[in-house]
Amino acid sequence: MRRSASTKALFLTFFFFFLLTCLIANSATHNITRRSSKDKTHRKKCPITSSLLQCSKTPPPPPPPPDAPNPQKVLSFADQRLQVVYPVIQKFKSIITSDPLNITKTWVGSDICKYKGFYCDNPPYNLSAIALASIDFNGFQLGASSLDGFLDQLPDIALFHANSNNFSGTISSKIANLPYLYELDISNNLFSGPFPTAVLGMNGLTFLDIRFNFFTGSVPPQIFTQDLDALFLNNNNFMQSLPDNLGSSHIILLTLANNNFNGPIPSSIAKALSSLTEVLLLNNQLTGCLPYELGFLKEAIVFDASNNQLTGPLPFSLACLDKVEQLSFAGNLLFGLVPEVICDQLLNLANFSLSNNYFIHVGPICQSLIQRGLLDVTNNCIPGLPFQRSVEECADFFAHPMFCPNMGSYTCIPCSKFPYTSFVHQVDPTP
Repeated sequence: MRRSASTKALFLTFFFFFLLTCLIANSATHNITRRSSKDKTHRKKCPITSSLLQCSKTPPPPPPPPDAPNPQKVLSFADQRLQVVYPVIQKFKSIITSDPLNITKTWVGSDICKYKGFYCDNPPYNLSAIALASIDFNGFQLGASSLDGFLDQLPDIALFHANSNNFSGTISSKIANLPYLYELDISNNLFSGPFPTAVLGMNGLTFLDIRFNFFTGSVPPQIFTQDLDALFLNNNNFMQSLPDNLGSSHIILLTLANNNFNGPIPSSIAKALSSLTEVLLLNNQLTGCLPYELGFLKEAIVFDASNNQLTGPLPFSLACLDKVEQLSFAGNLLFGLVPEVICDQLLNLANFSLSNNYFIHVGPICQSLIQRGLLDVTNNCIPGLPFQRSVEECADFFAHPMFCPNMGSYTCIPCSKFPYTSFVHQVDPTP
């Protein structure tokens, strides 16, 4: 009985601990289940193939895709006017086909005023502002198929110099909308097409240089009446006669050389262009006789009409060109005597060329200029002087006499206070 009671007590004790253990285990299992269920709302289940390291932390969200770069949002410009021309410059840079001097490498960033060839200044309408006022590409050897979309899109530009490059195409008519442009130099390039007539509407333009290009056709007569200081049209393919009525102009430098201008030198040239200091008409196809009105070019320092087909005698009025230093009528069909009054009165002469004509006489004053190396009369028909044409060649020329209208005007000297004929007797124009 005692053993039975003891066994029963041991059994009850064991049963009591068994129940207590089950209750504790059940409670722990319930808490783990609740926590696991709660965690599912905050993190994704790790895939079976993922490593433990990958699942130990929540991966960061991927970065947003980068936006396309916008330089105008990133760059800071000193003035809104510079921000406006920045994309114009960059677009032009993108079409540059040759840049042997690496000029365009400096065309980077917002400080346009430090780009090589670009210069800033205060625009006339706002002296506190900063604008792109001048471009000087002279000698940069840049190549591009056109200036369209560049030059005509620079609203504050005043000077554009781009000689000695490889720019081509035509000149946009939109340059007429540039209100401040007063100097345009596109010489020594590859431009072609007709004369850029857009310049006719630019009242502020004072300097136009389009020489050494491939422009063709005719030159509008209005350009000779425009208020220009300098007009350089030489070394193109212009073909026309010089306008008979040049009007009134303030042109100081006029260069028409190396084209196909034809017809006579109009008598109005001196009246219209009395302020001219340099006149270059050489290497054209000018014909006819020299007008005595050339004597009115009193400001002329250089006058060159060589290598044309001009004929007749030299007008005595050339003696009025007090300031002339370079005077050339070489390579024409001029004849008669070389007026002594011209050799005597032109005290500033450094070079007076009458070579390759048909002159037949020089007096002692002109001979003194020959001896001093100032007057060149080689290859004429002057007896007794070396290096002259053959007698047969001179005879053949004078066998076909040429006449000039208003022959009486050739002995007029408009700057004299008294009628002046010559220091030598008039010589009959025969050998």
